Amino acid sequence: MLSRRSDAGFTLIELLVVVVILGVVAAPIANAVIVSIKNTDATSARLAVSHDAQQSSAFFAQDVAAAGLRDYSGAVANGQVPYSPSIQLGAAYDGGGQVCGTAATPVSVLRLLSDDWDTGTPAATRRTAVVAYYLTGTELHRLRCLDSATVSDSVVAHNVDPGTPAVTCSSACTDAAVPLWVKFTFTAVARNADPYPITLFGQRRQT
Repeated sequence: MLSRRSDAGFTLIELLVVVVILGVVAAPIANAVIVSIKNTDATSARLAVSHDAQQSSAFFAQDVAAAGLRDYSGAVANGQVPYSPSIQLGAAYDGGGQVCGTAATPVSVLRLLSDDWDTGTPAATRRTAVVAYYLTGTELHRLRCLDSATVSDSVVAHNVDPGTPAVTCSSACTDAAVPLWVKFTFTAVARNADPYPITLFGQRRQT
């Protein structure tokens, strides 16, 4: 004897109830996923800005520590060769006669000058080192030259608000008496992250 197959199934009301339940369950899950993605993007942006801050801070500290260009054309006082102005603000690539970069190089926010002695020759040779910090769009570059020859040009910070860079010194920045410390501040504005103020600080090791 053949068994009779039941034709019973879901009613329209039951299907509607299931759809409503699925919607109720799916909504908070979707919200949680969206929030998670946003948090991940914000965290990534903050990490990127933090990395820029650490990298630029390390370079800046060593550059300021070495700052100081001696003036060997003048008289020696108390057994010490005096300094010439060693910090330049808003300088072109050939500011003060010290060339670093080309005519296409943007005006620097800050340039640091120092003596660099080449001890690879029988008689040590004095060279002039120039480190220029300049902006191209929202990127902060560090350009280093020796006797006008470019040694390196690298980006040390991204997403810089061009209107925020400022330089302060322990004394007048551009005087021949080289300041004991230099501070460079700017704000990084990364997508999906709050504005991030960055302070670079360096202290001279020369006296």
